Amino acid sequence: MSQNVYDVLQERGFIAQTTHEELRELLGKEKVTFYIGFDATADSLTAGHFLTIMAMMHMQKAGHRPIALLGGGTTMIGDPSGKSDMRNMLTKETIDHNAKRFKEQLSRFITFDDDKAILANNADWLLNLNYVEFLREVGVHFSVNKMLTAECYKQRMERGLTFFEFNYMLMQGYDFLELNRRYGCKLEMGGNDQWSNILAGADLIRRKEKKDAYGLTLTLLTRSDGVKMGKTMAGAVWLDPEKTSPYDFYQYWRNIEDVKVEECLSLLTFLPMDEVRRLGALEGAEINKAKEVLAYEVTKIVHGEEEAKKAQTAAKAMFVSGGANEDAPTFEYEADKLAEGIDILTMLVDSKLCTTRSDARRMVQQGGVSVNGKKVDAIDATFGKADFDDKDRILLKKGKKKFCQIKEK
Repeated sequence: MSQNVYDVLQERGFIAQTTHEELRELLGKEKVTFYIGFDATADSLTAGHFLTIMAMMHMQKAGHRPIALLGGGTTMIGDPSGKSDMRNMLTKETIDHNAKRFKEQLSRFITFDDDKAILANNADWLLNLNYVEFLREVGVHFSVNKMLTAECYKQRMERGLTFFEFNYMLMQGYDFLELNRRYGCKLEMGGNDQWSNILAGADLIRRKEKKDAYGLTLTLLTRSDGVKMGKTMAGAVWLDPEKTSPYDFYQYWRNIEDVKVEECLSLLTFLPMDEVRRLGALEGAEINKAKEVLAYEVTKIVHGEEEAKKAQTAAKAMFVSGGANEDAPTFEYEADKLAEGIDILTMLVDSKLCTTRSDARRMVQQGGVSVNGKKVDAIDATFGKADFDDKDRILLKKGKKKFCQIKEK
């Protein structure tokens, strides 16, 4: 093994808490099987998951074996950690579909061939549990007094914590025990909001199997106001290019706060730390160069080098020359629709520059919409083929940074 991965994770700012000081020594002397859980609550992973995926990639590069645990069972309950309300209950079919999509996405980052990593689904052991046997085997080891002091439950106590959710910690702890028995998994990793659940699992293995199990929590990536990074006014930033285009993904990282640039370069790229520190130290307008590097590097890992280059070229064309090239976000209409003319509100919603017609109306009324460089004043204005510029398109712009070219199919 090369450099101890614990030191790599520590230097890059991943590690929030660990259960044992000996974990560094363990990671230096043997190949460790570890797991990270992903509850299948949507049909794509998000930018929020990306930090944990990066940690997995560092671990795998150092010779350790990841288990990506899909929460086909736990998603039926829903984790109360960091939540002020109970999660919506999803159907088993929806959860299975989401888990399948997660598997496809994770395979882009983690090598599962030749037993280098394992993809497991806790539905395999949770959905057919015998409740009385589960309480006898697992429930006896959990102190309710201790559970109620856990941060994930304390936050919910004021609004009312259901017994349904109270089971979540037992189930996550049981996951760790099952993975330990099946695959020799010794380490659970997860976001720092998972600390209580991770401790519960390590403690359960110690009691049941009479051996050590370890936990390591990862820094949560937040904006300076404490909101989890990867959220926008329009919702989550997705890793699925159909849900968040590579261009919009690039733009998200290109536009993050100055104070977060060095942290994101450290956690979300593989750039050497000397380069991360050099870029992070840039000031004033120079910090924009660091943001471009960040946006390019993260988009390259998630969507590939070709898409990263396209996004970068499109962004530069828009903001340097005020134009847009063929790689820019594009929406196409049928020829007959363009011949009739399309109203500006429909165009803004169809192109995904605005989420709703009322959002579009507000943007026009506030003077934030332009077509081919001219401000649109009327909410009933229509545009069509007659408005195409010399590049056979309409350049639709919202605010200073969002745009889309309208073309004919």
